[in-house]
Amino acid sequence: MGAVDAVRGAVTLLIDKLVHLVTAPKRLVVVIQRAIHDVRTGERTPLDVATSVFMTALGVAMLLVLLFPLYWITAASFAEGTRLFNTSGIFPDPATYNLDAYRWVIFESDFFFVDGDWGYPRLLIGGGAGLLPLRVEWIGTDTGPGALFNSLYLVSVTIVAGFAMIVPGAYAFSRRSFIARKRILYGYVLFTQIGAGLSIATLVALYSLFSTYGLTNNLFVLGLFYAAGAIPFNTWLLKTYMDNIPVSYEEAAMVDGASFLQTIREVIIPLTKPGLAVILIFVWLAGWNEFIIAQTLLSPENYPLSVELYNLATEGRFQTPWTRFAAFANLFALPVAIVYFLAQRSVESGLSFGGMEG
Repeated sequence: MGAVDAVRGAVTLLIDKLVHLVTAPKRLVVVIQRAIHDVRTGERTPLDVATSVFMTALGVAMLLVLLFPLYWITAASFAEGTRLFNTSGIFPDPATYNLDAYRWVIFESDFFFVDGDWGYPRLLIGGGAGLLPLRVEWIGTDTGPGALFNSLYLVSVTIVAGFAMIVPGAYAFSRRSFIARKRILYGYVLFTQIGAGLSIATLVALYSLFSTYGLTNNLFVLGLFYAAGAIPFNTWLLKTYMDNIPVSYEEAAMVDGASFLQTIREVIIPLTKPGLAVILIFVWLAGWNEFIIAQTLLSPENYPLSVELYNLATEGRFQTPWTRFAAFANLFALPVAIVYFLAQRSVESGLSFGGMEG
C-alpha cells in the first residue's frame, strides 16, 4: 500500500502542477487587474506596485540563472557530434538535435549493462553465497549488469544500514535522558565535520585499512561506509524533527494499551514521515553521488555511475565527448529527481520543521 500511495500521490501532484501551469496566464491577468484596482482605490500606491513588479522580475531572473545549467546540459545532450559549442554561439543548433547520445548511453555504454549488452535477471534457488541459498543469473548477456545496478546496490545498502541506525538513534536522543546526551550528540556531528576536513588523510587511512582486511572492491562494505558517514548529521536532523512531536501522543497511545513497539510503529513513524523523506533524500545522495572513495576502493567491474561519469569526462586525451557526457549526466540525475518528486510534499514540510497542531 505504501508504494501505491506514493505513486497515487505523485500522479496527483503532477496533475496539480500541470493545472497550475495551464492556469498561470489567467492568474497573471487577475493579479494585474487587482493591482490596477488597488491603485485606483488608493489601497496601494504606484510605488508599491512597481516594487512588487521589480521583486517578481528579480525572482524570475534568479530562477532562470539557476535553471540555465540544466537547460544547457539538456540542449548539449541533443546536439550533433561531440561539441558543446557551435560557430554561431554557445548553444547547439536546434536543427541538429538528435538522440544519438542517448542511444549510445543506453545501447553501447556501461550505464545499464556492460557494453550495452542487455539481458534480464533470473533468480535461482541453491548455490548462493552467504546466509540465503539464492543466486541471480543473467540471461541474454555475456557481460552482466552495468554501473546502474552497482549504484542501486550501493544506495540500497546505504539506506537500509543508515535508517537502521538513524531512526532509533534519533528517537533515543529526542525522547530519552542519559548521561552526556547533548555532548554525545554534538560530538557526533562535530566528529563528522572533522573527518570531512581531513579528507585526504581519511582516504589514505581508509584505503590502508580496507586493504589490510581484504575489503576493497566490495560494494556491500562500501555501502556500510557511506551509511556510517551519513548517520551523524541525519540522526541530528531527524532528532530535531522528532522534538516537535508532543510526548503526549505517545502517552495517549500507551494508555490505550499500545506496546512500545506499537507506539513507535503507529504513532512516531507516521508523524515523522516528512522528516524521514528528507533523510531519505540525504542518505540516497550519500550513496549515489560520491565517486572519490568508490574510484579508489573499487575495480572497474564494480564502478557505480558516478565513477563512470567521471571516467567518461576524462577518458579522451585531447577531446571529451560532451554530448555523450551530457546524456549520461541527465540519466544519472534522473533517479534522484524521481525520488524527490515522489516525496516532494513530505520533503517540503519536513524541511520547514514546523510545529504541530494539537
